[in-house]
Amino acid sequence: MKIKLGVIFGGNSVEHEISIITAVQAMGYIDENKYDIIPIYIDKNRIWYTGKMLMDMEVFKDTNIINKYAKKVILGKTKDGFVLQKTDGLFRRTIETLDIAFPIVHGKGVEDGSLAGYLDTIGIPYVGPDILGAAVGQDKVVMKQLMESSNIPVPKYTWFYDTEYLYNKNEILEKIKQLSYPVIIKPAKLGSSIGINVAKNEEDLDKYILEAIQYDNKIVVEKVIEDLMEVNCSVLGNYEYQETSLIDEMLTKNDFLTFEDKYIGGNKGKMKTSSTKIENARIDRVIPARINEDIKIKIEDLAKKTFVCLNLSGLARIDFLINKKTNEIYVNEPNTIPGSLAFYLWEPKGKKYETLLDEMITSAIKNYKNNSKKISSFETNVLSSFNGSKGLKGNKGKLRN
Repeated sequence: MKIKLGVIFGGNSVEHEISIITAVQAMGYIDENKYDIIPIYIDKNRIWYTGKMLMDMEVFKDTNIINKYAKKVILGKTKDGFVLQKTDGLFRRTIETLDIAFPIVHGKGVEDGSLAGYLDTIGIPYVGPDILGAAVGQDKVVMKQLMESSNIPVPKYTWFYDTEYLYNKNEILEKIKQLSYPVIIKPAKLGSSIGINVAKNEEDLDKYILEAIQYDNKIVVEKVIEDLMEVNCSVLGNYEYQETSLIDEMLTKNDFLTFEDKYIGGNKGKMKTSSTKIENARIDRVIPARINEDIKIKIEDLAKKTFVCLNLSGLARIDFLINKKTNEIYVNEPNTIPGSLAFYLWEPKGKKYETLLDEMITSAIKNYKNNSKKISSFETNVLSSFNGSKGLKGNKGKLRN
């Protein structure tokens, strides 16, 4: 019997379209002999849909088609297990049952622990990080603070809330000056390089901070790493074991890897590798990265250490910054559910995308079984001896612990 796999994607996020691309691509590689794939799409209005038509990228070019032909659903748990029920009509009729969920979402409102929290609440097993790992992996401030506490090197930075800048602008600017220009401004909880800019003077700084504030209430400003090389390493596993992919080197003419570099670009989506060319990506990469063995080992170790430190699970991509002159290595950030699930870092190593996806799902099932053995509630009902006749009216009935 096939495992019923609900692939969840979309959501009210600025990375909505990127999630669709990643999910549809992944569904095309999941082993249909082993899994019954059930696509679950969340539109920008947070309405959930299902239907096999959602496995076709062409459908998303006209969302009116989805609204007209796909089934509006809600995911929950009943006596029949984990189910998708229709929301249209008088009754919530079950149209699909699920065994496990596979969130392939990007960005604030879904990847940040919001979706993981919902899946935990109904109790369904799911692929990827839990609430804590997802939340930490989305907040660039909290992740840096945790990494610093574990002696993981990060670039010099400062951070502040939007209201702090609006009411104490001079104080914030003084802190940023101590980093020295150029600096890079980032919304703390966004991904895909959205809202990110490099400022080389105070005039640019003010403009770019105000732009970042449009996206988030928490802003990070970092010292730009000189003689920069950007490299990435993917990690597969959980807190017990971690496996690393090959390391890639990012090529860009900009001060940092922009949204256009990642998803629009004019390079026809080709990645340069030592053994093969992989289509369907917009970034120029060199795989493996042109780094010496010592740096390679350090990056692999730091990738695993970061993965564990931030409570990640499933598959993540850890992004690094290297000063080519000094060989200093810094962790930039993790991507808890990376674009294309970073399959392009595993295939040149010999792990096919189908295998990678199967290992992620298998690991999630194992984690679920292990966690199910932990005590999560007590059979004793402390309310069974509570004298309800006295009630709580007027605070006359008091609970003591």
